[in-house]
Amino acid sequence: MVSASSTIKFLQQPTSQAWLEQALANLDTILLDHSHCERKAAGVALNLMFRYPSSTKLVRTLTTIAQEELQHFEQVNQILEQRQIPLAPLSAPPYGAGLKAQIRVQEPDRMLDSLLVSGLIEARSHERLGLLGTHCPDEKLAKFYRSLMASEARHYGAYWVLATTYFDRDVVQERLETLAIAESNLLLTLYPEPRIHS
Repeated sequence: MVSASSTIKFLQQPTSQAWLEQALANLDTILLDHSHCERKAAGVALNLMFRYPSSTKLVRTLTTIAQEELQHFEQVNQILEQRQIPLAPLSAPPYGAGLKAQIRVQEPDRMLDSLLVSGLIEARSHERLGLLGTHCPDEKLAKFYRSLMASEARHYGAYWVLATTYFDRDVVQERLETLAIAESNLLLTLYPEPRIHS
């Protein structure tokens, strides 16, 4: 293992050495996938705002997150252009769909699970961008990844704060532990192609 999961709130297990080796050997694909991830993260924040428009704190917090995710999306796309990597679709690992399947359909459970799943994804992004920032041989890219870490940490912290704003802390913690186990289990089998969440 290449990181201490105890330093990343939410995560049950650290990322494997196998993922890091796969990512470093395929940085162009990781960059392209990173672009997709930033776009999807902005979309998730916007979707939650539309779903819960009367939840004022949620709307204001996620407005900021969506704006930051779109800024990151543009930054990654600029790097892709510099490296002459065209925007293109990529096959999706089971991570996102697997987490979405954990979200209960009835309210208010749906709201809680949506916030916690979003927080877990942001926490894993924070961890993995940190690994890339530490180990990437391309210093310019490494610096870019390190520059995003603070934002990712703010984002998963913000989703946690929102969850504890609208739900009892003990309920949040119990559900988080269940979802965090599911999140880690989804990463036990390395996806055959390099992805941020594989």
